[in-house]
Amino acid sequence: MHCITGFPKSFLLSFVLCLLIGTAIAQETSFGRISQSDSMKIEALLKQMTVDEKSGQLSMFASDWGVTGPTQNSAYKKFIRDGKAGAILNANTVDSVKSLQRVAVEESRLKIPLLFGFDVIHGYRTVFPIPLGQAASWDLDAIEKAEQVAAMEASAEGINWTFAPMVDIARDPRWGRVSEGAGEDTWLGCQIAKARVRGFQGKGFADGRHILACAKHFAAYGAPVAGRDYNVVDISPLSLYEYYLPTYEACVNAGVATVMTSFNEINGIPSTSNHWLLTDILRRDWGFTGFVVTDYTAINELLSHGVAADLKSAAELALNAGVDMDMMGGAFLEHIPGLLKDNKVSLSAIDESVRRILRLKIQLGLFDDPYRYCNKQREQTEIMTKESLDFARKLVSESCVLLKNNNHTLPVPSTVKTLAVIGPLANAREEMQGNWSAAGEAKKCVTLLDGIRNKCGGSVRVVYRKGCNINDNELSGIDSAVQLARQADYVILALGESGEMTGEAASKSNLDLPGVQNQLAEAVIKAGKPAAVVLFNGRPLTISGLNEIAPAILEAWFGGTQAGNGIADVLFGDVNPSGKITMSFPRNTGQIPVFYNSKNTGRPVRPDEPDEKYVSRYLDCPNTPLYPFGYGLSYTNFRYSGITTVVSGNTITVTSDVTNTGDRDGEEIVQLYIQDKVGSITRPLKELKGFKKLLIRKGKTIKVSFTLTSRDLSFYHPDLKKYWEPGEFNAFVGGNSEEVISASFKL
Repeated sequence: MHCITGFPKSFLLSFVLCLLIGTAIAQETSFGRISQSDSMKIEALLKQMTVDEKSGQLSMFASDWGVTGPTQNSAYKKFIRDGKAGAILNANTVDSVKSLQRVAVEESRLKIPLLFGFDVIHGYRTVFPIPLGQAASWDLDAIEKAEQVAAMEASAEGINWTFAPMVDIARDPRWGRVSEGAGEDTWLGCQIAKARVRGFQGKGFADGRHILACAKHFAAYGAPVAGRDYNVVDISPLSLYEYYLPTYEACVNAGVATVMTSFNEINGIPSTSNHWLLTDILRRDWGFTGFVVTDYTAINELLSHGVAADLKSAAELALNAGVDMDMMGGAFLEHIPGLLKDNKVSLSAIDESVRRILRLKIQLGLFDDPYRYCNKQREQTEIMTKESLDFARKLVSESCVLLKNNNHTLPVPSTVKTLAVIGPLANAREEMQGNWSAAGEAKKCVTLLDGIRNKCGGSVRVVYRKGCNINDNELSGIDSAVQLARQADYVILALGESGEMTGEAASKSNLDLPGVQNQLAEAVIKAGKPAAVVLFNGRPLTISGLNEIAPAILEAWFGGTQAGNGIADVLFGDVNPSGKITMSFPRNTGQIPVFYNSKNTGRPVRPDEPDEKYVSRYLDCPNTPLYPFGYGLSYTNFRYSGITTVVSGNTITVTSDVTNTGDRDGEEIVQLYIQDKVGSITRPLKELKGFKKLLIRKGKTIKVSFTLTSRDLSFYHPDLKKYWEPGEFNAFVGGNSEEVISASFKL
């Protein structure tokens, strides 16, 4: 039997009674097994709790370290002492967390330990590239390792719960939170979602170096009308099931411990009060056994949605829908006792929510040692280690995507003697981390200018001008930048957004380079020297004009702590770029949404009749994106040939030759797409079904094979059941979603 120190005798007596009468049994959860003795422990504790204390377990409040919404409930320490808080948001470092945990387990009546949650989105102290950038690496092992490092560092400073991964599929880059996700494709999004859950949670929490993950935002938060954050979502059931729900289900299948509700509504019902989403789909259909937490003050916002007349009604709707924990709103703490008295909610529902939360606290080991995530030695030795920083640098280089490279402008030639680094992002230390940078410290970030100087040492003269600010109309610095460019042998232009221009509450209707950066780029490039642009941004931008004039463009995203060093590795050719974008870049905002797995219409554009009028097209712009999903160049070239398909029973093998025709070794992300040519309902023109990231030596050919089954060809039907239909299919293999070779098969 586990020993719970410091509990009152009455609790221990009830606990022993539960052992004797065997009122609880062992329970299997999504994230591990709860033993019979632990289950009995929970039941004994429930018998001791007042309704107020139960309501407290279902409530999370923020510390005064930081907020991500309206500041509320500043009396959080009193709530902890009174047993009216189950979790604390935004408290970190060993000393801070330990002081609050001490109040919970030494000063409250029942001494129930707290959960400590924090937004660990792309690293904790060691900040990695933003998730959209990591996705561009297509390296599932590296993405998983990044979350392992993040969990190790966060757990060393008292954090045991992160509000990640964000697995919202997004096709509209106006929505700022595309930076937190994996892009536009559901199949790839599922693979990345599972990798991130595995990284955070590992195989359990026994080592104290893994933390609870939280799949968010359930559901379809990535499809807001007009790309405006917090807006409604208007979506068909088929699209919801086919494209937007699978990533959350993938997290559940990977054992994710918690799920967060989304701010949006679906079918007129906000997610936080949606019984169909939280109970019917999540728990009944998918078997989720963890707990559901709201997003920040989401219960309170049911009033603004217009489905609740007051906060008491909002609390009733949320609890009965399947919400277990109220983040920051105070609605559960204030109104559950009254709702129970009025028979608006049941005691069994309250108790079940408390059980779900206590189970996780037990599985984290907090009842055995409330301070197990408060280790000063780990705080000093396991944060920003050399190994973690070296890995961060490698992930930066893997995440970079070479969008354009005319006349082999990159890598920077070894003959360069004077290198001009120009642009508002060249030495912008604060911007390297991007949004949601957890406990990262900007002062420890390596800027692009730092990285270039580190790389060059004293062998190249590196000169720098800012040229302009990120986002204003000041032109006075452009002339000086042009003069500097004329004196140099080579120019690197660092352009893009500020970190705060993407992320939550950062939707934009104009995705061009902000301020006068286009004018700066045009003037500097006209100076006539070889020039490469490095882009820092958290979303696809509309850079058609820049693409016309820039000899080379390297998409670097926001790379985090080691941004400058990792980018320099690519710029100077020590790393051959292999990244490929996972979200299409539009030519202009009028195209949005533009994504690769679209469907035909009855009047599609036909390649043999490009000027036909009465088809689904724009008069002033091609239908295609500027850069398609899966696109990215290398310093070498790859040729695809010899595609074959072999069907054996319900198994399909697709094989193709990939040849490195260039003069450098390189990694290629070989992508497999499928098209169901005729279905009972319309099907996409292409659907990603597999990829392999392969190192191919110069001059060598590799035969690449993919194996599919009939299950991989299945899709949702109007009855919302998923199954495949026999018929003819096309298989496509290539280096991006547009440049492919194809073969057909029947099944």
